[in-house]
Amino acid sequence: MTSVIDNGDVLLDVADGVAELRFDRPDSANGMTVGLLRAFYDALMACHRMPDLRALVISGNGRHFSGGGDVRDFASHGEGLPDHLREVTSWLQISVSAMIRLPAPVIVKVQGYAAGGGGFGLVCAADFVVAGESARFLPAATTVGMAPDGGTTVTLSRIVGIRQALRITLTNPRLTAKEALELGIVSEVVPDAELDSHTADLARTLAQGAPRALAATKRLLWDGVGRSVEEALPDEARTVSALSGTADAREGLAAVLERRAPLFTGR
Repeated sequence: MTSVIDNGDVLLDVADGVAELRFDRPDSANGMTVGLLRAFYDALMACHRMPDLRALVISGNGRHFSGGGDVRDFASHGEGLPDHLREVTSWLQISVSAMIRLPAPVIVKVQGYAAGGGGFGLVCAADFVVAGESARFLPAATTVGMAPDGGTTVTLSRIVGIRQALRITLTNPRLTAKEALELGIVSEVVPDAELDSHTADLARTLAQGAPRALAATKRLLWDGVGRSVEEALPDEARTVSALSGTADAREGLAAVLERRAPLFTGR
């Protein structure tokens, strides 16, 4: 296996036509920061430059795939959060676009939580999602006074339908792996102990396929979604940035850090 990127936040290794991209901030549940998202985008662009790439597996080191945005990092910006969120969402949106436009199939491997635009959003933007049976899925944005991003406002409704998408994003149930499978959010659920080996087997199977045929099929299916995710991303970014400047967003972040229920006021 050849190491391509190792910058402390993101690791990228390649072997036999399969790339493995791992988030490496396990102490923060692989929380998304500008640094991590920039490294994520760089890694995806490195994958785009690999003519022999046949499959990409995205995972997170530690207990969780990703808890979404790094709440502590967000809260530290105080009144400057809207400007900071504009940068965060910019890196997230071009990364989601790079995932979707990568010719090779993208597999997301989920253990623990996949939450927020950085976790749940990437799940919805993947071509395949393999989850351990103890995995949990949570959009989470409205719980901190913000709105979904990472393309979720388009991808989720296409996957589960508008009624379920509204239920999931407005009430934020912690979906079990089984529930996510029944809704179509994940492709497969396997025993936790078999997550790594099963995902590796799937990647090898894809790597043995006809690359041009797989790439063309992937492109046609994503283009057939209707409104492209790319068209939705700027609107999402503007909305998230604006909401992050509200008192409710600051209250939501504070409530997470203080481990209490938030008290939203509509301001």
